[in-house]
Amino acid sequence: MSASSRRTTLLASLGGALEYYDFIIYGIFAAEIARAIFPASSSLVSLMASFGAFAVGYVARPVGGIVLSHFGDRFGRRRVFVISLLGMSGATLGMGLVPSFEQWGLAAPMLMVFLRLLQGFCLGGELPGAMTYVVEVAPKRAAFASGFVFFCVMGGVVIATVLSLVIQSFMTPEQVSSYGWRIPFWIGGALGLLGFWVRRSLEESPEFERVKKQASSSPFAELLRNHPRRVLIGIGLVASTGAFNGLLFAYMPAYLKTVLSVDPNKAIVAQNMALIVHSFALLATAWLGSRIAPRHLMLLGTSMFVLFSFAWYDAIVGSTANPWLPLVLGGIVAGLFNGTFAFLIADLFPTRIRFTGIALVFNIGMTFFSGAAPLAATALIRETGSLSAPAYFLTAAAVLGVLASLFVKRYEGEIDRDAERDDEVSPQTVSAPAGAG
Repeated sequence: MSASSRRTTLLASLGGALEYYDFIIYGIFAAEIARAIFPASSSLVSLMASFGAFAVGYVARPVGGIVLSHFGDRFGRRRVFVISLLGMSGATLGMGLVPSFEQWGLAAPMLMVFLRLLQGFCLGGELPGAMTYVVEVAPKRAAFASGFVFFCVMGGVVIATVLSLVIQSFMTPEQVSSYGWRIPFWIGGALGLLGFWVRRSLEESPEFERVKKQASSSPFAELLRNHPRRVLIGIGLVASTGAFNGLLFAYMPAYLKTVLSVDPNKAIVAQNMALIVHSFALLATAWLGSRIAPRHLMLLGTSMFVLFSFAWYDAIVGSTANPWLPLVLGGIVAGLFNGTFAFLIADLFPTRIRFTGIALVFNIGMTFFSGAAPLAATALIRETGSLSAPAYFLTAAAVLGVLASLFVKRYEGEIDRDAERDDEVSPQTVSAPAGAG
C-alpha cells in the first residue's frame, strides 16, 4: 500500500477503533456500571441488566445502518462516516456523565439506554462506511486493506484494556466503582471528537465518484430485490466474528472476574496478551488473503471453532489461576476469520449498493451475534449450570460461518469486476435486476 493509502486507511479506521474501544470498556467495567446504574438484589441479575443495556445499543445498529448507508450510496461515503463519528463520540462522552441510580433513580438507566441507542444508530454507518471506503480507495489491495482496517481497530481494543489496567492498578476498588469506570468514557469521547476533526480532510472514494451519476434512488430496496442470497451469506460470514468478538472483548473480562473469580489484574493481562496476538494474527491473515483465497482461510478458522469451542472453554475454566494460554490460542485461530470477513462481505456487492449491503449484513450479524453474546452467555451459564456453556453460542455461530464460506465462491469477485460492470450500466437500466442472488 502507498503512503497515501495507509494514511487514508488509518483515518477511515478511527471510528471503528472508537467503537471497539467502547465495546471493551463497557465489558471490563460492566460490573461497576451494573452497581452504579442498574442495581439489583442479585449481582448476576444486575450484571444481566447491564449487558441488556449493552445489547440494546445493537438493536439500533441495523436501523442506523439502513438510514446512513442510504445516504452513503446516494451522496457519498465520506460525508456519512464523518457525521456518524461525531454522534458516536458525543454518546460515548455522555455515557461517562450519566448520574448514578442513587442520584437520579430510574432516569439514570433510562438515560444510559438512550445513549446506547444513539451510539448504536451512529455505529450502524460508521464501520461499514470505513470498510466500503477503503476497498474502493485501494481496490487492487482490497483483501489486505480491509483486514488492515480491523488491525487498526484492534488498536482501540488494546488502548481500552491498557487504560483499564492502569485504572484498576492505581485506584482502589471503591474508587473504581464510584467514578473510575467513567474516566475511559470521557477519554474515548474526547478522542472521538479529535478524530472527527482530523477525518474531515478525507476525500471522497474515487469509485463512488465514478458511478455517482448512476446512483440508485433506493439502494436498500434494490439490495433486497436483486441480492437476497448474498445478504444471507454475508450475515453468515459475520456470525463467527460477531460471536467471538462479543465473547472475548465484551464478555470475557466480566466472565473471568465475576463467574470464574480470576484475579482482576491477571484477567486483564491475559486478555491483553490475547488481543495483541490476535491483532497480528488478523494482519497476517489479511496479508495471506492476497495470496490464498480468503474464503479458504475463513473456512479453516470457523471449522476449528466448530470442532474445538467446548475444549477452548474447558481450558479457560481449568486455567483460573492464569488463563492467558487458551485465550492466546483462541485469538490466533480467530484471526483466520476476523482477517477475512470484511473483504468477503465487501466483495459480495457492486459499488452502487456496496455501502448498503455491507451495513445490512454487518449490523444484523453484529446485533445477533456480538451485541447479544454477553447476555446469551450469562443466560446459558445460569440455565445449564455449566461454566463452559458460552461454547454453545460460539459453536452455533461458527457453523453459520462454515456454511457461508462454502457458498461464497459463486458470488465473489465484485471488487475486481465492478469497474467494467459499472461503466456499462446506463441511467436507464440501473433499476433493472442484476441477476440471480
